[in-house]
Amino acid sequence: MRTDHQEAVRKKQKKSLFCRNALLQGIRFLLIILSSIFVKGQSGPDFNILADKAFQKLYQNPDECINYSQSLLISDQNPEHRIVLQNIISQAYAMKGDYVQSVNIYSQKEDSREKEKLSYFLQIAGDYNLADQYQNLDLYHQSQQIITSLLSDQKLLKGDNPRLNVITGKLYQLQAINFGINRSYDKARENLNKSDHYLSFNNQENLILKMENRIFRASYLMKQNKPEEAKYILESTLAATEKNKNYPFLQAFAYENLSRYYFLKEDYHTAIEILEKGLSRIENTPYNSLKVKIYESLSKNYFALRNDEKYHQYNKLYSELRAKSDSNTKEGIRYIVKLVETNQNNNLEFQKQKQLKKIIWLSTGSLVIITGLLICFLILKSSHKDLKKQFDFFEKQQKQEFTAQKDMPDIVKEAPAIKTNEKDLNKISKEKEDEILQKLEEWEKQQRYLDKNMTLSMLSSQMGVNTKYLSEVINSSKGKNFNGYINELRINHIALLLRTDPVYLNYKVSYLAEYSGFSSHSAFTTIFKSVTGMSPNIYIQEISKSRML
Repeated sequence: MRTDHQEAVRKKQKKSLFCRNALLQGIRFLLIILSSIFVKGQSGPDFNILADKAFQKLYQNPDECINYSQSLLISDQNPEHRIVLQNIISQAYAMKGDYVQSVNIYSQKEDSREKEKLSYFLQIAGDYNLADQYQNLDLYHQSQQIITSLLSDQKLLKGDNPRLNVITGKLYQLQAINFGINRSYDKARENLNKSDHYLSFNNQENLILKMENRIFRASYLMKQNKPEEAKYILESTLAATEKNKNYPFLQAFAYENLSRYYFLKEDYHTAIEILEKGLSRIENTPYNSLKVKIYESLSKNYFALRNDEKYHQYNKLYSELRAKSDSNTKEGIRYIVKLVETNQNNNLEFQKQKQLKKIIWLSTGSLVIITGLLICFLILKSSHKDLKKQFDFFEKQQKQEFTAQKDMPDIVKEAPAIKTNEKDLNKISKEKEDEILQKLEEWEKQQRYLDKNMTLSMLSSQMGVNTKYLSEVINSSKGKNFNGYINELRINHIALLLRTDPVYLNYKVSYLAEYSGFSSHSAFTTIFKSVTGMSPNIYIQEISKSRML
C-alpha cells in the first residue's frame, strides 16, 4: 500500500514539473519574439530625425544638403519619405539660385504612381512646394492664389497635427512674403504672426522657421520707417544664431538686413563692416541668391563713400551673378509653365478633382494616361485661361525673348498707338481691362520697372495676363506703347528721388542711369530730356539751386 502511494506521488510530481517547464519554455519563447520585434523596430533611426537633419543642412550648405538627402533617397523606398526628401532637395537648388534644377526635382515626384495613396499631409506639402516654386520665379500672383486656396481649408487650420502645423506655418510665411512684395506690410506682419502660432520648439525645423520670420518681420518694420524696432529684432536674432554656428545662411541673411539700418543712417562704414561679416559666413557656400543681395548692398555703400575701386569690384560681382540668376529664372518660368499644363489641376484642386485623379493614376495603360492628361488640359483651359495663354507665349517667343533682352537698346522708337477697330476693342471686357489696370497699379507700386531686364512678355507672365491684352490696355490707358510707358516710369522715379533725397544729387549720371534700369548713359540722358525737357545735369543743377535758396 505504501509503495503504491509513493509511486502515485512521484507521478504527480513528475507531471507537475513537466507542466511548469512547458510554461517556462512558452514564456521564454514569447519574450524572444517580443524582443526581436522591439529590436527590429529600433534598428534604424527615425525618419523624422533624418528629415530634420536634412532640413538643417539647407541653412548650412545647399550642396551638402543635396548630397545627404540623395543618399537617403537611395536607401529609402517609402514613397512618402521620398517626396519629403525631394522637396528638401528642390529647396536646396532654389537657395543656390538654380531654379531650373529646382523645378526639375519638383516635377519628378509628379510621375509617382503612388501619389493618389499619399497622405493628406504630403498632398498639402506638394502644393506648398509648387507655391514656393512660383515665388522663387517672381510669379507672386500665382503663388498667392495657391496659398489662399490652401489656407481656406479648415482641416489644415485645426492645429491638432504637428506635421500639418509646420506646413501651415510655412504657408503663412510664403503669404507674408507675397504681401511684402505688394507693399502690404501690415498684412505681411500679420501673416508672420500666424506662422509663428503654428510653429513650436519641437525640432530644429520649427526653430529655423521662427528665426526666419523674425528677420522678415524686421525687414518689413524697416520699410515702415520703424528702424529701431527692426534693429532690436535683428540684433537679438544674431545673438541667438551666434551661439549656434550651424546656420550661416540665417546669420548672413540677418546681417544683410541689419546693414540697411546703417545705410539709412548714412553710416556706410558700419554697414560695410556688417555686410562683410555676413558675406564671410557664406562666402564658401553656394547661396547665390543671398550673395546677389550682399554684393548689391556693398556696391551701394562703397558708391556712397565714393570708393570707385571697391564699387566696381562688387558691382561686377553683383552684375555677373544677377545675370546668371535672371537667366535661370527665365528658363525656370518656361519650364514650370509647361508642367502646369499637365499637373497644375492636380496640385491646385486635388480635393475637387479627387475622383478624376483616381481614374488617372489607377490606370496602367499609356493610352488611359494620355487620355487623362488631355482631360486635365481641357479643364485647365477653361478654368486657367490666363496660364494657357502664358504657355503659348513662352513656346512661340522663347528664342526671340532671350536674344532681344540681351542686345535690345534702351531707346526704342515709340510705335504709334495700336489702331483697333470696334471689333478689336470688344475683345477685352470692361471687367478684364479693370483687372489689368489694377495689376499695373500694383506693379508700379512695387517699382519693378527699375529692373533693366523687364520686358512686356516678362511682365505678362508675372501678372498671368495675355501679352496682347496687356499691350492693348497700356496703349489705350497710358497713351503710349510699353517701352514709352516703362521709360517714363523710370524717369519719373529718379526725378522724384533727386527732388526728395539730397544724397542722389551727388551721384554720377551713369549710376543714376544704371539704378533706374537703363543700360547706357546716353539712353538715359536722351529719354530724361524727352520726359523732363532738360538734361539730367541741368535738372540736378536746378534742384541744387533751389535747395540753396
